[in-house]
Amino acid sequence: MSHTSSTRNAALEEVEINGVQNDNRTNDSRAVLTIGIRDSGVGGLTVARCIREAFPHARILYFADTIHVPYGGRAAGQIRHFALSIADFLVSQGAQIVVFACNSSSAVALEAARETLAVPIVGTIEPGARAAVAQTQNNRVGVLATQATVESAVYSQHIGALNSEIRVLEIACPRFVPLVETEKTESESAREAAREYLRPLVDFGVDTIVLGCTHYPLLLPVLQRAARELSAPNLQFVDPAQAVAAAVQQNVVDLNVHRGSDFSTPTHVEDDVFFVSGESDGVRHWIQSLLKVGEPNIQKGPVF
Repeated sequence: MSHTSSTRNAALEEVEINGVQNDNRTNDSRAVLTIGIRDSGVGGLTVARCIREAFPHARILYFADTIHVPYGGRAAGQIRHFALSIADFLVSQGAQIVVFACNSSSAVALEAARETLAVPIVGTIEPGARAAVAQTQNNRVGVLATQATVESAVYSQHIGALNSEIRVLEIACPRFVPLVETEKTESESAREAAREYLRPLVDFGVDTIVLGCTHYPLLLPVLQRAARELSAPNLQFVDPAQAVAAAVQQNVVDLNVHRGSDFSTPTHVEDDVFFVSGESDGVRHWIQSLLKVGEPNIQKGPVF
């Protein structure tokens, strides 16, 4: 493992963390923190928004695997291949931390990524499970997620490990991701799907529901309306994005303290880059809406 090599008098600086060289340079010894974020599509931008709030001076490399979206109905091995290949690509572009802003990928590929990549890897499920355990008052938690995440039972496992008294019901929501990707979050189809997926959770008596896919916070107003229509106005929805950003912050502390890096405010910040493997129109819309970037730097990424 290499440590950051820097001097105050150096005209240029190369940052090397865990053997990964970062070409971001400043004109002093402070390094530009580069965070890679990957998702099947636009959902991970909800996580990117929270990370941007926590790290306003960081550079974000975002990868939307839109040619393969949605991941939820795909085989675990295929999801693992996409996830690891994209994470490796982001590291090759200079990412010093990679965020799996996709619950399906976190469920089936997170540990493999941590074993094979020499940078910190942050997922969505562990932070989301902790947030749900802290939120529930009646020890009944619902999870709305993709088919792949539900079949893995990973939320039930993590929540049960934190508190064995909590009962968990996970519901697959295959209609949600296409609605978000096609910008139909306020449509009648979205309202019908929200009622369909919430009804069994309300019948089960949950007081807390984890939005177990990063696309789903973009449907939160529809879900809240559906909860009121189902006579459950006090349902609490957990968006793991804030907890994910906190986990990234802890990893940055580790990089600063234990690996000799200095990610204090740099004097120069390079533009964020948004890679897409397929269609980019929906990605552009949500970048502009969530991150308030007028003309995002969208580039064609590799297809794995």
